[in-house]
Amino acid sequence: MPSTADPLDAALAALGPAPLDDARLRAHVWPLFARVLARSAQRVYLANHSLGRPLDAMDADVREGLAAWYADLGGAWSAWMAEHDAHRARLARLLGAARPGTVVPRTSAAQGLRAVLNSADAPPRVVATRGEFDSLDVVLREYANRGRVRLDLVEPDGDGEFHAEAIVRAIVPGTGLVVLSQVMFQSGQVLPELGAIVAHAHRVGARVLLDVYHALGVLPVDVAALGVDFAVGGAYKYLRGGPGACFLYVAPAVLDAGVRTLDIGWFAKEAPFGYARPDPPRLAAGGDAWLESTPPVLTWYQARSGQRFTLGIGVARLREHSLRQQRRLVDLLAERGIAGVGGTPERGAFVVVRRSDAGAVAEKLRGQGVDVDARGRFLRLCPDVLTADEELVHAAGAVAAACGGACG
Repeated sequence: MPSTADPLDAALAALGPAPLDDARLRAHVWPLFARVLARSAQRVYLANHSLGRPLDAMDADVREGLAAWYADLGGAWSAWMAEHDAHRARLARLLGAARPGTVVPRTSAAQGLRAVLNSADAPPRVVATRGEFDSLDVVLREYANRGRVRLDLVEPDGDGEFHAEAIVRAIVPGTGLVVLSQVMFQSGQVLPELGAIVAHAHRVGARVLLDVYHALGVLPVDVAALGVDFAVGGAYKYLRGGPGACFLYVAPAVLDAGVRTLDIGWFAKEAPFGYARPDPPRLAAGGDAWLESTPPVLTWYQARSGQRFTLGIGVARLREHSLRQQRRLVDLLAERGIAGVGGTPERGAFVVVRRSDAGAVAEKLRGQGVDVDARGRFLRLCPDVLTADEELVHAAGAVAAACGGACG
């Protein structure tokens, strides 16, 4: 049992199963984040879509991983590998994966994509959108520049939105891999008709890799129901686990087909701590055959409290609360002449304001104590369960002042 289980479980039990509201969140959830709330008492933090705020429990969790090292030195691997298994099991629950062994810990989403690309015996034709985040986009472009993939990028419309019809048209026979985001990182758009796109890709013989970084923890994610072949994501944002705690999901059908990657290390061996060296190497079963070399063990502890918090509250309740907050923020912006987009099922967890100088506006807001960011022409504002209503009111006024009047 994790050392931090009782306080977190007790708080979530006291919160109860009802829809989230400010009073109960202040009473039961906010005390779990006392350290970060004390730090940000003089600021409004609306960058939860970028870097999630950590629970106090994360400190004790990481110390637990270190304590095993201090106490047992090489014997710490028993505790570390137990946490490795628990980490994968929690991610499997969040992803809707059939079994924990389909989840392969990685240090970045890019590392997961490279493992998938390096499972191909010949350069595949890859279809992706122009809106993929840099961690995937830069890998795809560099592979294309070196002739290791043939890359086709689907463009957005004039408003920066992507349409299922355009993506489907690009996926033709001969396509080997389709790379898509469930929620687009710039605009917050939830990719429409995702199930139909995946089904079409499979009909023409392509596999699908889904980036769930901007969905996991704030939108219901079910990789099994969607039928995707791979998924990548991490704890940096809504799972409150910081950098380095990422993953690659490999579907059971892909594993059962014997697909392997070159991106492996000695942890992918059938018995890594047995140190046998047959030639060719004997790899482990399932997703373990996709593991690499000596892993960064503390990331599993680092991610624990955020995973447990999200599972304990429930993604459906978090989503319902997020949509209410977004609608409130959109209304507050509208009262001040600002056109915000968010708060509907077609959007992720943040509100956007379209503006050509979004970056400059974001910088001005940060100087005024409102932490937001911008990607391209999209100013992004993301409240969460630690955001008070008065902070939304203050932020809306600050946006109006920073824009110098109506914008969007």
